[in-house]
Amino acid sequence: MMLFTEVRGLPVLPRSGGGPLGAVTSLTVDAASATVSHVRFRHGRLGGETVLAWDAVHSVGPGAVRVGSADAPGTVPPHHDLLGHRILTDTGNGHGTVLDVAFDPRTARILAVFTTRGEVPPDRLLGLGDYALVIGAH
Repeated sequence: MMLFTEVRGLPVLPRSGGGPLGAVTSLTVDAASATVSHVRFRHGRLGGETVLAWDAVHSVGPGAVRVGSADAPGTVPPHHDLLGHRILTDTGNGHGTVLDVAFDPRTARILAVFTTRGEVPPDRLLGLGDYALVIGAH
């Protein structure tokens, strides 16, 4: 298990060796499948952001994210940074904000969303947009 806050800032390295490609800026989540779909990283402070499909990730560890290919995917989904995002239930009630997200770095499955109001299991995730993460009511 890893947390989004542990992955943010990690160097992105090519699997075959070599210098860093950049540092992780964020992870993109597909709320419907409760998985991490893409990793986003930037080379340097002013470098452009690169987006890679999670399938390109070879391993995620405490020291680096290793990728097999740095080729950008054909289609890039909209990105909404989950950390700090507002949470609403499907009935429109506020449920705090996202503090962190636990995920399995091998499968990319979301294990839990930690909020200002406690833990939300991944089976309650319904959608993620500009305004909020939407979860199913108890």
